[in-house]
Amino acid sequence: MSAAAHIHSAGDARRLAKKRLPWMVFDYIDGAAGDESGAARHRAAMDAVTLEPRILRDVSQRDLSARIFGQTADRPFGIAPMGMCNLAAPGADLMLARLAAKYSVPHGVSTVASTPLERIIEVAEGHAWFQLYFSGDGTGTFKLVERAHAAGYQTLVLTVDVPEVGRRPRELRHGFKMPFRIGPRQFLDFALHPRWSLTSLVAGKPQMANFQMDGFTFDRTESRARATWDTLARLREAWPGKLVVKGVLNPEDAAALRSAGVDAIQVSSHGARQLQSAPAPITALPRIRAAVGPDFPLFYDSGLRSGEDVLKALCQGADFAFFGRILQFAIAAAGEPGLHRMWDILTEELSSAMAQTGITQIGRSVADP
Repeated sequence: MSAAAHIHSAGDARRLAKKRLPWMVFDYIDGAAGDESGAARHRAAMDAVTLEPRILRDVSQRDLSARIFGQTADRPFGIAPMGMCNLAAPGADLMLARLAAKYSVPHGVSTVASTPLERIIEVAEGHAWFQLYFSGDGTGTFKLVERAHAAGYQTLVLTVDVPEVGRRPRELRHGFKMPFRIGPRQFLDFALHPRWSLTSLVAGKPQMANFQMDGFTFDRTESRARATWDTLARLREAWPGKLVVKGVLNPEDAAALRSAGVDAIQVSSHGARQLQSAPAPITALPRIRAAVGPDFPLFYDSGLRSGEDVLKALCQGADFAFFGRILQFAIAAAGEPGLHRMWDILTEELSSAMAQTGITQIGRSVADP
């Protein structure tokens, strides 16, 4: 039986990934801020959202496609931006890009991706959005904006919930740093996980690929706290395409962003990796929907573990959702077949939940009574 065949849920993918990945890599992907009580609270809030079954409706034909920025995506969920995906397995960034191309869904390309942004959008056949961190005085940030535009990106995602990098004790205990450094502790960890170590050795140490060319540098510890509403105004003026602001949990901020001319808002807690005490995004979502009105594009990520979770987010007011770390776990567990297996499972879970609740078509109408 193939490794992918052992995946039947996101929990299975995580369990298998935990066995195969070095501890420091698993904890980097899996970890959350503080004592991780925030992550547990966010999960409990998602679990508390219920879906009401409806009966005797013809749900034999179900359409899972969704419209996003005037384009049709084959699923109402895409790929969230994640840094250093090639730590999960060599080539993970391009596995995700090929998945995005196959299903015409957006692939969020992180500022700190381990494959150059130009290569990812090429493999994704244009189905890629560039995620941007404001850093330092912003000089390097706006250079990346120009580079993304030149590469053909039409959507920019500004992440605003990292004025300072959150403290994640699991990372700190392992001495995890970017750029990736190998010391005695890491060497021992890798030696105890030879399958990962040998494949990664052959492929080469993962790097923050967008900063390997002259003129581009990145310091993960550099403060991102100088970004202001004036910064957003400059970015809106400089960027000709769609502008999404990610990491919003406050309704007043959401209303102000709409007034500032952004094209969409992504409700997110950064996967509970930033502020331990942040509210659960799924509880913030209806309040933000009320603040921006019924027609403003609203996206959702953080803590999604199943197709049912996607339907919950849509019913709470989101138009589109994004999966993150569970896709990396699927890759770590079983490579590209594992990724496609996980995607099929999420699709099946969503389709089944739609049938159970009497829904035949994804769209803003799922939030209607």
